[in-house]
Parts: sequence; C-alpha cells; structure tokens
Amino acid sequence: MLIRFCIKFIVSLLILITKFAFADIVDVNNEQIKELLKNNIPIVDIRRSAEWDQTGVVPKSILLTFFDKEGNYNYDEWYEKLRLEIDEGKPIILICRTGRRTAIIAKMMEIKEYDNVIYNAKSGITSWIDEKLITVKPEY
Repeated sequence: MLIRFCIKFIVSLLILITKFAFADIVDVNNEQIKELLKNNIPIVDIRRSAEWDQTGVVPKSILLTFFDKEGNYNYDEWYEKLRLEIDEGKPIILICRTGRRTAIIAKMMEIKEYDNVIYNAKSGITSWIDEKLITVKPEY
C-alpha cells in the first residue's frame, strides 16, 4: 500500500515538474499586446526584411527573421540570436503577418523547452495595421 502511494506521489510530482518546465503559449490580441509592451515585454518580429519594409513594424520590435523566402529555417541559429537580444527565460511576444508562423515557432520553442511565457500575436501585423495602430520604419 505504501509503495503504491509513493509511486503515485512520484508520478504526480513528475507531471507537475514537467508542466512547469515548458513554455506557456498564450494567444494575444492587439489590446493585450499594447499592455504587454507597456510592461516592457519585448516583441520579436520574425518576418523577412521585405515584409518589414512593406508594412512597417510595431515600435521597438526586435527584427529577427525566422523563415527565409523558401520557408527554410535554422532554429538553433535563430534562438542564439534571440538570446543575444533577450535574457534567458524572459517572456516574449512573437509577431508575423497573420500569426500562423509565430504559432509554429512558439510550438518549436515549447518543444525545445523555452521556460517562460510566449505571447503569440494571433492576428499578426495585419490586424495591427487594420486597427490603425502605429507602425514605424524598420531599423536595421
């Protein structure tokens, strides 16, 4: 009986530890993004330079392309560049054109054990622009 209890306790503890070892992915809208930015949560725009030039970017965005034009990527290289910009484990906002690419990246980060909150701009820069929110020219 005691052995069974100990096994259940250990399994429960492992599940709890595993739950907290991975990132939380939270889809956010523009109002939530504005609040997060007020609280100094960094926003990472993962689009390509041509896209930034076409639409502009959210002010203070960290410009860090993930997918190239053909859809190729190098997660480890991108993550190392991200670490140079943002402290390990700090929450971040990811933004792309529509939220599709950032949802994919957030899931990759979760699998690779990024250990904090990842906010996904669920409707991307298109929604930001549609709501006539401020964009600025990208600074390279």
